[in-house]
Amino acid sequence: MDAALARRLVDTQFPQWAGLPLKLLDPAGSDHVIYRLGEELSVRLPRHADAIGQARKESTWLPRLAPHLPLAVPEPVGLGEPGLGYPWPWAVSRWLEGEVATPEALGDSPRAAVRLAEFLAALQKCTPDVFPAGAAPEDCFPAEAAPKDVRFPADAAPEDVRADTLAGRDRATRAAISEVAGVFDAEAMTALWDAALSAPEWDRPPVWCHGDFHTGNLLTVDGRLSAVIDFGELGVGDPACDLIIAFTLMSPRSRAVFRGALGVDDATWTRGRGWALATGLNAYTTYAAAHPRVAAQTSRQITAALAG
Repeated sequence: MDAALARRLVDTQFPQWAGLPLKLLDPAGSDHVIYRLGEELSVRLPRHADAIGQARKESTWLPRLAPHLPLAVPEPVGLGEPGLGYPWPWAVSRWLEGEVATPEALGDSPRAAVRLAEFLAALQKCTPDVFPAGAAPEDCFPAEAAPKDVRFPADAAPEDVRADTLAGRDRATRAAISEVAGVFDAEAMTALWDAALSAPEWDRPPVWCHGDFHTGNLLTVDGRLSAVIDFGELGVGDPACDLIIAFTLMSPRSRAVFRGALGVDDATWTRGRGWALATGLNAYTTYAAAHPRVAAQTSRQITAALAG
């Protein structure tokens, strides 16, 4: 991906923005190349095939969820199509100001912990609307008539909004535990992973989950949480996956505040620790050798998950 191709894609598909400057955001995430388009817009182009569903998913669901949420989320304004040799859908959204949240700034903040609990509670409370079995969301209502009800049972959910499961990560997580046994306590990691897999499953109706709820996807303005971004893993399922934030951002003190504010039971908390371990190990084994910052972040996450 290069700036010349991004420029041609914007100018060809969205000529109303052809005169706006395009500036590469560096560093961007591992899944997208991101450009700022003028002062008010951003352009996100997937780097690889695993990220190609995000543009359509956010365009479909975020306008429906946003009115119910206490923090800002991306506002899609254009859905780009493959073209000029670029193979995948891409997105134009409103630019969200802010700095990425860090444990140093917010890790020991009870106010931030409560705010994050409020966000997840609001996301989970989006009420159900049952779509016909096998129907895609866009088949059920036009975009200009978004319903108040924006969640639906898992057995009616299109595949692209089913949340991941812990069991689906079992093989990769056990392999990662073996790989890093000389860095972290393999016995403790295995015990936590076994406990997470054997904990009672979520036995209530499935709820909306962000799916990738960590510090890199939170923005702050003037030291306060302002936005949640990157909903590529948005899905319907067990909300334990979103407890990752407690182990990537928070100190033990603020973690306790967060858990109390969200009302998390023991089984869900154990599954959440499992999610933190699994995602931390995945990032550590993938990126840590080349990126000291990632190594430090994921080491903190794994250690916090083991501590509980």
